[in-house]
Amino acid sequence: MLHRMGSFADDVTVHSAGGGKYRGELDHSWDVVAAPQGGVVASLALRAAAAEVGQSGHLLRTCTTVFAGQVSAGTLEIDVTVLRRGRTATQVVSTIHNEAAAAGATVVAVFGSSRRGPTFVDVTPPEVPPSSACRSYRDPLPAGVTPFEPLPFWNQVEGKAALGRPPWEEHEPGSSDVATWLRFDDPPRLIDGSLDPLGVITLADRMPGCIDEQIGHQGPRWFAPSADLTVHLFEPLRTEWVLAHDRARWAGNGWASAESTLWDEAGTLVAYATQMMLFTYLPEE
Repeated sequence: MLHRMGSFADDVTVHSAGGGKYRGELDHSWDVVAAPQGGVVASLALRAAAAEVGQSGHLLRTCTTVFAGQVSAGTLEIDVTVLRRGRTATQVVSTIHNEAAAAGATVVAVFGSSRRGPTFVDVTPPEVPPSSACRSYRDPLPAGVTPFEPLPFWNQVEGKAALGRPPWEEHEPGSSDVATWLRFDDPPRLIDGSLDPLGVITLADRMPGCIDEQIGHQGPRWFAPSADLTVHLFEPLRTEWVLAHDRARWAGNGWASAESTLWDEAGTLVAYATQMMLFTYLPEE
């Protein structure tokens, strides 16, 4: 068991072993339930992909991760293949897995430079209070609410609920709309002051809360591992907080689909993410 408490910038690093092979390591401080959060795992695979692409003018534009096997904390192996190198776009596939594991997470990504085209945004952020006026996940719980141990991931990332009901409050099912202000305790900033895009991907991968909002915070306990995660990256994140607006449009047969739009504090659209998740129910106490 690894017990080191690191930061995103320190932990989401890779070392080349040559021939498109890389190694990385994650400790348990990024765990959600039994394994590191999927966005962090995908970010390690993308760090290796970017190193293999090796073109500073080609920024990460989009990525889709398929989680074929659990990736546990420890030493990780990453295999990268560049599918095509183009003048303005490069496509790459990167698979990350534990040592000797048959499966892990596979990311298909597109890196690209600026091109000629239209400019518009046809979506608006939700009307919510600013981060300074919202309750933090770390604030003391109300009287009478049973204390619970936060998942290790939330010791790395602070969240503030901006839209939706708290998990201890039962309510009639209705809308799945939730919005959360998010920031890293130790934000991974680039030289220009913007947040590392891989950090944005990590913050995007926490959508099951909108399912809980829809079904009313009641019934048997469950968690929802990701089957996949797709993120489209738009503008750099330059503010301290990012607002993630989540919604689930469908659930059935033990599966659910959700989406998230991510906004900076000035109302600039930073990214869009969507994922399919599957339900796993916890043993009754």
